[in-house]
Amino acid sequence: MDLKGKKILFGVSGSIAAYKSALLVRLLIKEGADVQVVMTDSAHQFITPLTLGTLSKRPVFTKFTQSENGTWNNHVDLGLWADVMIIAPATARTLAKCASGNCDDLLTAVYLSARCPVFFAPAMDVDMYRHPSTQKNIETLLSYGNKLIEAASGELASGLVGEGRLAEPEKILSRLIAHFSERPVAKTKNVLITAGPTAEPIDPVRYISNRSSGKMGYAIARAFADAGANVRLISGPTSLAIPDGVSVTKVETAKQMFEATQEYFSQYDLVIFSAAVADYTPMHIADQKIKKQGDEINLELIKTTDIAGTLGKQKKDRQLLVGFALETEHEMEYALDKLRRKNFDYIVLNSLNDAGSGFAHDTNKITVIDKSENVYRFPLKSKKEVALDILNIILAKWSEA
Repeated sequence: MDLKGKKILFGVSGSIAAYKSALLVRLLIKEGADVQVVMTDSAHQFITPLTLGTLSKRPVFTKFTQSENGTWNNHVDLGLWADVMIIAPATARTLAKCASGNCDDLLTAVYLSARCPVFFAPAMDVDMYRHPSTQKNIETLLSYGNKLIEAASGELASGLVGEGRLAEPEKILSRLIAHFSERPVAKTKNVLITAGPTAEPIDPVRYISNRSSGKMGYAIARAFADAGANVRLISGPTSLAIPDGVSVTKVETAKQMFEATQEYFSQYDLVIFSAAVADYTPMHIADQKIKKQGDEINLELIKTTDIAGTLGKQKKDRQLLVGFALETEHEMEYALDKLRRKNFDYIVLNSLNDAGSGFAHDTNKITVIDKSENVYRFPLKSKKEVALDILNIILAKWSEA
């Protein structure tokens, strides 16, 4: 889910980290959110209202009244308007004032008036962050039902290294998207996803692999994690960042992927086999780099374990299995055969004949077939949107139970 049409109150307090607020406002607007910025007086020392007003496309509020015309900035209306409120950066002072109800400026008045969920993203020096009073204030705010986006560790403005850095704008954005994406039925489910390619070694420097980037599997993992599921990703070698809230087991070879998937399989309600696993692996792996000699080289290959086929035979009644089929010809015929043979509940078919589908692309065009042979066709979409289509099919199935 994106943030299109969501009304977001964005509080900015006085911290050097306030420069990141411009980046976050830009990301929120890009996602389609309607953003209203409220700043404290001290925040003006670090970033101008003009900057945030230009990016948010709305006047920034700091005072209860507009000095130029006396217009009242109604904190009650602002608090009722928002779908969510985020205070980033939240300084030690702002945390203390919100925790105690010390309402002496517009930002704290809006916070006390807000009926929506409120997120705090702290930013301060390490000793301030670790101080018992700050930690007590955070605990108090959490006890009120507020949500915390924890400070990161790293080099701070003081030169010290430790906790206290404002979370990166992309992480804050991800948390807000996850908030709006939560689905009650998903929060009780465990989801296991395989993703990416495998790499089958020939010698210490060479291997057999394929063109899979892992983008589709990672997008699916993010979609289910955002919906509230407990997600574990078993990933072959990729350069992709692990989605927030997702546990990961890194593997290299088809054998390692089988062993990891087998270990977790019985614990999960939904298993999605989106990895592009090598069908064959070298029979012998050379201890040293194979030197170039002669015009030909013979490489003996042996079949790898059919992960989905093997685990499909172990499927329990409560489990749903989803497989992928990437085909170049006779697409429906081969996909249906794979659906039946491997005991899948759903198979996701994509064809290399469709422009923008398959490996490496940021888009995909899928057809989903269930075990009753109902067919769901989707147009070309971003892999993020494709992941949401797959999520919604599974959520609908879970909701039937």
